[in-house]
Amino acid sequence: MAGKGRRFNRYLVQIVLVRVYHRIRANSAIIKPMRSLTLVLSLCLATGLTVSAQDKKAIYPEGAAKGGNFAPAILAGGTLYVSGQVGRDAKLGKIPEDFELEVAAALDNIGVTLKAAGYDFSDAVSVQVYLTDMDLFQRMNAVYVKYFPEPRPARATVGVAKLVSTARIEISVTAWKKAKN
Repeated sequence: MAGKGRRFNRYLVQIVLVRVYHRIRANSAIIKPMRSLTLVLSLCLATGLTVSAQDKKAIYPEGAAKGGNFAPAILAGGTLYVSGQVGRDAKLGKIPEDFELEVAAALDNIGVTLKAAGYDFSDAVSVQVYLTDMDLFQRMNAVYVKYFPEPRPARATVGVAKLVSTARIEISVTAWKKAKN
């Protein structure tokens, strides 16, 4: 599926470049010296778009198992996609009975992944929260606001029937920084 999308994008870029070339060619003598420059810049832009769309890197915090069904995070361009994290305490390997501790553990797990990629909570632009009981929303929110500084990211909170093990919460984050050249 991704291959078809890339082929379509390249095809679309080729169509645009051909149209730009023909418009420049049809214009007056004043514009003719700019033809080559415009065509070169257009090709550079198109090439940059297709290359950057293919660049992605798996992020594994120290101690994270590699080779599973998914990566803890994927960095693509300047965007970091952090996989959903439950509130399993990293030291004990168990989900705390206290809900606020479970929320803090989920966010701490996300923080470790953010840090491994050179990001932090201030870089978060979107958060998805999954709760097995929507009556826990206010308690979750009380912990959540301590982690995310203003302006807080966009967020969706969804009630779900069940999560892995005894988890009552799962959180995923999308973070963004301007890509380094």
